[in-house]
Amino acid sequence: MTAPVVGMVGAGQLARMTQQAAIALGVDLRVLAGARDESAAKVIVDTRLGDYRDLADLREFAKGCDAVTFDHEHVPTEHIRALIAEGHSVHPGADALVHAQDKAAMRERLTAIGVPCPAWTRVSALADVTEFADRHGWPVVLKAVRGGYDGRGVWVCSTPDEAREALATGVALLAEAFVPFERELAVLVARSPHGQGVSYPVVETVQQDGICVEVIAPAPDLSGEDAATAQNIALTIARALGVTGLLAVEMFATSTGLVVNELAMRPHNSGHWTIEGARTSQFEQHLRAVLNLPLGSPSLAAPVVVMANLLGGPDPDVYSRYEHVMANDPGIKIHFYGKDVRPGRKIGHVTALGTDLDEVRARAHHAVTCLRGPLNA
Repeated sequence: MTAPVVGMVGAGQLARMTQQAAIALGVDLRVLAGARDESAAKVIVDTRLGDYRDLADLREFAKGCDAVTFDHEHVPTEHIRALIAEGHSVHPGADALVHAQDKAAMRERLTAIGVPCPAWTRVSALADVTEFADRHGWPVVLKAVRGGYDGRGVWVCSTPDEAREALATGVALLAEAFVPFERELAVLVARSPHGQGVSYPVVETVQQDGICVEVIAPAPDLSGEDAATAQNIALTIARALGVTGLLAVEMFATSTGLVVNELAMRPHNSGHWTIEGARTSQFEQHLRAVLNLPLGSPSLAAPVVVMANLLGGPDPDVYSRYEHVMANDPGIKIHFYGKDVRPGRKIGHVTALGTDLDEVRARAHHAVTCLRGPLNA
């Protein structure tokens, strides 16, 4: 049997976790890394060094791959088009991925297909922002059109002076009306090239300082009708944009309904719980989709699943605290990304499964608190 080869551009923790699924599927995973010490490069034999911004490096990397995909959205759109024109199977394609790369392109397309979005406009001067605020009120959310993530490239501006500071960065910006949301939800869907689509249960995400710190699956106290609406929105976006592979749709739940916030076309932090918590992990599902294989079941493996992100603390010796966490809760699952520990850096996650939400959340929180270590080390 000749194993299919999937090339993943990028060698972060998403590629690292995709390797686990590739092994079980008998898929050879190749990654393009900028350096040998990147997260996935430490554990994947077929690691190629190169620059994802360099078309020559991408062409060399793609040779012999049955499918090329990504663990980030930063590959230049024109390079993806060039690879596809040369006959490479790339998922998602450039016409889809641009909507995760360019927030203005995303808003234009989602608005055109009737997806609920906040009011928005492109801005280039303070007058543009103040005119938008006159119509929609302060605060105004300014976002970098390209490149922002984990709270970076987002400014919630309550005054013209704050908006002036954001404009002074010199990056291309768009303005959005501030959404007074009740909580944040996310829907992960997968779509294959021949059009099969599946949706995972809707989850609730908890953010601190722009970083996701917890994911609860399924989202508690969400009606079946609202869950179906959220899943239908995500599947509609996947079809309309021609997404192949995974699509994560981040949403705001408001008193008047759901509003789409962001898109990502790759495995996503909101889906890490699926490794133990779903019948098919998001990483296996992504490989199935980009290879045009039948998709797996996205159903829950337990009534309640909680994933908590592990952020680095002042003491880098995380491994020394594994023993306590494992002895205290043999059912907890720890995933460490092989990254150097820095305060606030996302270095891993833990997953807990069970039947009682309060108990499962407490177990996950206890585990990450212990692993992070004392605050004043």
